[in-house]
Amino acid sequence: MFREEVELFFKQFQDDLCQALETCDGGATFQEDIWQHEGGGGGRSRVIEAGDVLEKGGVNFSAVNGQLSPQFLKMLEMPAPDYFATGVSVVLHPHSPMVPITHMNVRYFEAGNGKAWFGGGIDLTPIYLDMKQAKEFHEQMKAACDKHHPSYYPEFKKWADDYFFNEHRNETRGVGGIFFDRLMATEEISIEARFEFVKDVARAFAPFYTSIMNQNRDLSYGEREKQWQMIRRGRYVEFNLVYDRGTKFGLLTKGRIESILMSLPTHASWVYNFTPEPESPEEKTQAYLKKDIDWLNVQ
Repeated sequence: MFREEVELFFKQFQDDLCQALETCDGGATFQEDIWQHEGGGGGRSRVIEAGDVLEKGGVNFSAVNGQLSPQFLKMLEMPAPDYFATGVSVVLHPHSPMVPITHMNVRYFEAGNGKAWFGGGIDLTPIYLDMKQAKEFHEQMKAACDKHHPSYYPEFKKWADDYFFNEHRNETRGVGGIFFDRLMATEEISIEARFEFVKDVARAFAPFYTSIMNQNRDLSYGEREKQWQMIRRGRYVEFNLVYDRGTKFGLLTKGRIESILMSLPTHASWVYNFTPEPESPEEKTQAYLKKDIDWLNVQ
């Protein structure tokens, strides 16, 4: 019964989010693919392309079950081969370099030994850093966390800094956000309470991001800004293909490849040994791509 309740919420969240994004974008609608997983279950992949604001975006729902091989059990640190997983994964790539890339994910997992947990998070990847928006974003993430437990924001903010990090570049993917995984029931917190927190994280996403879309959609930019956007998108691709756990899990469980790789932008570039000009907006943004920045009090 609990599994069905979680799955139903995630499906409704996908519907609500797609509607909010379509309304804000104003120029395109999501196209849906229904697919089946070979182990059992399936999903609904929804992709929006060539909108007024969004060049490409995906809002994917899945609810799948199956069995992992021994080597994948070890790689994914899973306690049992049988699993059930459901969730919604979102990645949005705007046309304009003045509108940040964003990602969010909420998920629920059951292992064959009876253990169950939630995971997810939201992070923001501005191409050009807007300090005020970065601060407001973290304030909203903190508000969602503080409603449920005072330790959530500092713990999950640090987790996001550590997780959304390209080690080979020694830089964060963006300005971070929150990230959490394996939130199980404890003596202090029930699995139902964890679910209420995940609901609030999901519900926080559309209001904050559509607000940023509307604030930044008409800001001017030129070829220089587009080149920087393509380079930053390349770094985004590097993270998703090298480090992202969701990508790895989808590939290892033989998920639908189009749905797994919907997180990648339509266009990106890799310029050899690119270095931003001193004192430039690009250098300013890159200088803040590091861990442990107190975004709530940044100047």
